[in-house]
Amino acid sequence: MKIVREGKSILNPDLKMTRLKPNEHGDWINKRNSMFDEFIPIEPEKKFDSKTQSFFTTYAIGVSTNRDAWVYNFSEILLEKNMKKMIAFYNEQRNSFIIAKESKSNLEIEDFIDTNQTKISWTRSLRNDAYKNITHKYSKEDLTISFYRPFIKELLYYDKPFIESPGLWSQLFTKNNGENLAICLTGIGTTKDFSSLIVNHIPCLDIVEKGQCFPLYWYEKKDKVQGGLFEKAEDEYIRHDAISDFILEQAQTRYGPKVNKEDIFYYVYGILHSPDYRKTFANDLKKMLPRLPLVEKPIDFWEFSHAGRKLAALHLNYEEQEPLKDVLINGKPVPKTPFPNAELIVNKMSFPSKGQKDTIIYNSYLTISNIPAKAYEYIVNGKSAIEWVMERYAVTTHKESGIKNDPNNWATEHNDPQYILNLLLSVITVSIKTVGIVAGLPKVEWE
Repeated sequence: MKIVREGKSILNPDLKMTRLKPNEHGDWINKRNSMFDEFIPIEPEKKFDSKTQSFFTTYAIGVSTNRDAWVYNFSEILLEKNMKKMIAFYNEQRNSFIIAKESKSNLEIEDFIDTNQTKISWTRSLRNDAYKNITHKYSKEDLTISFYRPFIKELLYYDKPFIESPGLWSQLFTKNNGENLAICLTGIGTTKDFSSLIVNHIPCLDIVEKGQCFPLYWYEKKDKVQGGLFEKAEDEYIRHDAISDFILEQAQTRYGPKVNKEDIFYYVYGILHSPDYRKTFANDLKKMLPRLPLVEKPIDFWEFSHAGRKLAALHLNYEEQEPLKDVLINGKPVPKTPFPNAELIVNKMSFPSKGQKDTIIYNSYLTISNIPAKAYEYIVNGKSAIEWVMERYAVTTHKESGIKNDPNNWATEHNDPQYILNLLLSVITVSIKTVGIVAGLPKVEWE
């Protein structure tokens, strides 16, 4: 605009202009890198395709509920209370609608139901269930742990009628606790820079923006399939590998027969953390799901795979990391003895002032200080892991429903009063260690 303003007119012959031409993808600006097309897609064209020529045979979008305040909570007690209340009200509405429809056959469900948001959160699918006179019941078996945001676990009521977009998670994390891991990464058309995070529980869609998740395994009920010779049974499920046979064969050809599918899974997690990869293909990663190379040098493959394992162990066991020795609480080293319960209650953490991040005011009793600046370099889903903990571990009340979500309830119900404080200290450690591992990743010539 400044150039046009100073040139007076777009027709001014002295106006310096650059002719833009779209590439073959139709990109005018922020053009994709042509090398990206030469790599192997991470996702299959068709899910559960055992013959796919991609890294994974399937993938799943994170859970989108359209009623988070109702189906998520730090408190199992309150979550159960909220869901029982909503389900009871739903059944009342369903029954009343069916009775009303007997005398007015053209009655539409939208014109009948009570939309009071302190009683229920309606969605299209739930309205359809009421119209079809489908009864719903509360079941404690539908309570599960979910990753709501990076390093933030909450309880989720995962019952499909109350989850608008449940995804494929019933085939990835079964109710019978079929073990699994999934690499969640930024989806297509996002505003935030690319990031990825491994999980071992069902993730929310926004654990990373528009999260697409790639599992190590997927499960199929035995009554749907005859178990194969090399498939592993988990109760009534057959466990399948989600790393493709194609990519295993490719990797073994390049790096030797010792390569297995777990090595490849962790290779993916390692290379997705490469700053060089993210920077070189930043435009591609905003417009497409990742395409990945099998690096030329075997030593680089193994270094990425080993680093991916280290990152995964760190990010999955984030709650168990010891505090950094130099981090202080109230100006003193972190004590071995626990603090009194009353001093551990959190309302909302904060920094002392804008830009001063070496110190966090935990509450009116406790202040954490001497936090290394490097800890804030670990960015996931648009902000530092530390700031995710600060933001989400705060007492909130949902405006429309009036539902309260208090992270202190998690600590109380898990008989761990110091959980939130320990979590913050652990995530500081995780951040420092992550930055160190990422700095040691192999340098690959992408151009």
